[in-house]
Amino acid sequence: MKSIIQSTAFLLVLASSSGCSTLAYLQTSDANNISHVPPTAAQTSQLNRVLKPSQVEWQHLNPARGDKAPQAGTLWGNRNGTEATGFLLKPKDGFQSPPHIHNVSYRGIVIQGQIHNDDPNAAEMWMPSGSYWTQPKGHVHITAAKGQDALAYIEIDSGPYLVKPTAQAFDSGERAVNIAPSNIVWISANELNWVTATDDTQSAELALLWGERNSTLPRGTLIKLPAGFQGKIEYLGQQLHAVIIEGEIEHQSALHHVTHLPAGGYFGAQDRSPQFVKNLGNKPALLYLRTHGAFKLSEM
Repeated sequence: MKSIIQSTAFLLVLASSSGCSTLAYLQTSDANNISHVPPTAAQTSQLNRVLKPSQVEWQHLNPARGDKAPQAGTLWGNRNGTEATGFLLKPKDGFQSPPHIHNVSYRGIVIQGQIHNDDPNAAEMWMPSGSYWTQPKGHVHITAAKGQDALAYIEIDSGPYLVKPTAQAFDSGERAVNIAPSNIVWISANELNWVTATDDTQSAELALLWGERNSTLPRGTLIKLPAGFQGKIEYLGQQLHAVIIEGEIEHQSALHHVTHLPAGGYFGAQDRSPQFVKNLGNKPALLYLRTHGAFKLSEM
């Protein structure tokens, strides 16, 4: 059975004023504790980029299983290296893995189709788009998928990402989590008593998924942009990684022209320049952000 993890405490600040509303994810110590160690030249070229799903280079997730394994497309980092990495997982409809373990823990978000990830003997629990799950290293599990275009985002904090037999299972002390979209708690200006907002305010919403209190460490956040939203993302840390989970957005920055990014698209940055985003659909767009330090989302 999956258990619920306790989230760490953060200071969440939302504000609205005439013509502009701001959703800020901050900590009181962020301004003084942000690390300013510059990335290497190789990291810089990779971080400052935009990828459409059609531009992703696909490989077998587990080369030993060939076509029986899902495909994997790296968005940032290196699955075969030692650094943190984010990649897309594309399994075939009806895919089910044999029981196995991984040498590193990972977290995942369903983008399209449905994913089941649990103990081999657990009842089926299909997670739709927008679901979030974690898989501890060393724990035996299976992964299955439904849908012709099943797709998920997978993230590790260190590599390499390896698939190993159940004989090498061990208890890492971590516990897995599966969270359906209906169980994600969203926070908006309308729901906070220290923010002035009218009943019809269409503000962005935020959900904290994981992170550490130490402002120099990364954290993961979901943001929901309402239909017609147009604004900018500013971040104070070293890096920003953003993956479109649902909907389609328009992205632009000082280094990149206007690009339309559907679900599975990615943009990353390390120069702290504002990242301008616009929801192109008539429904909310969902983005996952991995940031080092605080970030601010402002409506324009």
